[in-house]
Amino acid sequence: MSTSTAALFSTPLRVVNLGLQMFHDDIASQSTPVTSVDWAPPGGGDPAVIAALDVLASGDLPERIAAANAEALERILDARPMLIGYGRALDVVPGMTPTTILHAGPPVAWERMSGPMRGAVTGALVFEGLAKDIDEAAEVAASGKITFSPCHEHQSVGSMAGVTSASMYVHIVRNETHGNVAYTNLSEQMAKILRMGANDASVIDRLIWMRDVLGPMLAEAMQIGGPIDLRLMLAQAVHMGDEAHNRNSAGTLLLFQALAPALLQTNFTTLQKKEVFDFIASSDYFSGPTWMATAKAALDAANGVAESTVVTTMARNGVEFGIRVAGLPGQWFTGPAQKVVGPMFGGYKPEDSGLDIGDSAITETYGFGGFAMAAAPAIVALVGGTVAEAVGYTRQMREITTAENPNVTIPALGFAGLPSGIDVRKVMDAGILPVINTAIAHKEPGIGMIGAGITHPPVEAFQKATIALADALA
Repeated sequence: MSTSTAALFSTPLRVVNLGLQMFHDDIASQSTPVTSVDWAPPGGGDPAVIAALDVLASGDLPERIAAANAEALERILDARPMLIGYGRALDVVPGMTPTTILHAGPPVAWERMSGPMRGAVTGALVFEGLAKDIDEAAEVAASGKITFSPCHEHQSVGSMAGVTSASMYVHIVRNETHGNVAYTNLSEQMAKILRMGANDASVIDRLIWMRDVLGPMLAEAMQIGGPIDLRLMLAQAVHMGDEAHNRNSAGTLLLFQALAPALLQTNFTTLQKKEVFDFIASSDYFSGPTWMATAKAALDAANGVAESTVVTTMARNGVEFGIRVAGLPGQWFTGPAQKVVGPMFGGYKPEDSGLDIGDSAITETYGFGGFAMAAAPAIVALVGGTVAEAVGYTRQMREITTAENPNVTIPALGFAGLPSGIDVRKVMDAGILPVINTAIAHKEPGIGMIGAGITHPPVEAFQKATIALADALA
C-alpha cells in the first residue's frame, strides 16, 4: 500500500453530502463529521422537464423571459388594491347566477369533491333555499341543476372550500392602477364554519345573519366612509407582526379601525351594531379574506404578459392543487393535493385531516403568508415549527422568486421586501417548492377545522407548467 493510500485510510474523514438525508444520517451515526448541502437535480430529474428547462435557457429566450417577468412583476408591485365596497355575489361577481356555486381551486365536479367541499356545497344549497336539508342538498348537487365553477374564473377567491353562493356578501376590491376588480366572501370567523365543511343549523343561521345584517351594514359603511387603501394597510399589518394569511391580529385591528366610525353612522339599530362589533372581535381572522382579495387584485394584473414565467395563481380544491402562469393565461396546471403537517386540535389525529384546500395560497403567490413568516414569529404557535424555521422559509423563498416587494417589508430582515414573483423555472432549477401555511379541515363533511400547519404544492403542477411554457415559447 502506498504512503498516500495509507494516509487516506488513516486520516479522519470530513464528508460533504449532496442531497440525500439518509446518507447524512448514516454517516453521522458513525460519529463522522458530515456537512449536507440541500440539493436536488433540476426538474426533479425528469427528462422531459430537464429538456423543457434547456429550451427555456436557449437562444434569446432568457432575455425575452427576463423582460416579460420584469413587466409582470412591475404590474403586480404597482397594483394599488382599494377596498371600495361590499355587495351580494349575485349583484357584483361576474357570471354569478342563482344556481351557481363557486369553489376553491381548479375545476372539480361534484362527484370528485373532497369531504369539506361537499359539506360546504350542501350547506350553501340549504342556505340559498335550493334544498330543505343536507340530504336533499346532496341530491340537488348531483342533479346537474347546479353550476360549479372555480372562484378564480370569476375574478374571485375563497378561503378553504371557497364556496360562494348568490346571496353571500363579498368584498369588492378594485386595483386602482390597472382597473381590474377582485372579490371574496366574508369571514365567518373560525372553526365550525361553512368554509371548513361544517353545515349544521348554527352554521346556516350565521350565514343568514351575515346576509341580512353584517353584509348590508358593511356595504352601507363603505358608502359612508369611502375606499380603503389595502396595500398600505397590509404593509402596516406585516410591520406589526402579521404574515396576513393565518395570523391577522394586527390586520383585523387596522381594518376595524378604518370601518368602525362609518359602521356607527349606518342606519342599523344599536343592537345590530353591537352584534357586528362582537362578531369582528370574536376572531382575528376577520381581515383574512380581505388580504386574499388584495393579492388577487394585484396578481390578476399580470395575467396575459406574454412569455412571462411568473405564477399568478396557486389554489387547491382538496383533490388537486392548481397553478396558473402569467404567460399562459387561463390554463390550469395541476397535481395531487398534499397533506398539511402541523399541530392538531385536541381529540383529532393526522389521519382525520383532509388534504390541502383553499384559494388562500393567493397570499403566498403574492409574497406574504408562508413567504412572510419571518415577520410573524408567533405564527409557529399555530402552524408548528420554530422561529428559526419561520425565518428560514422566508429566506428560502427568495431563491424561487423574481425580486423583493419594496411596498411591503419585513423589519426583522432589515426591512427587506417580501419575496415576490414566483418563477416556474427557478422552482424547477432549485428543486424548492413554495411554502404555504394553512388551516386543516376534517376529511369528512360537517365537522370543520381541526388544526393548522405547513404544506407545499405538488411538483407535478410546476413540471407541467414548465413543459407547456417550453412548448409555447420554443
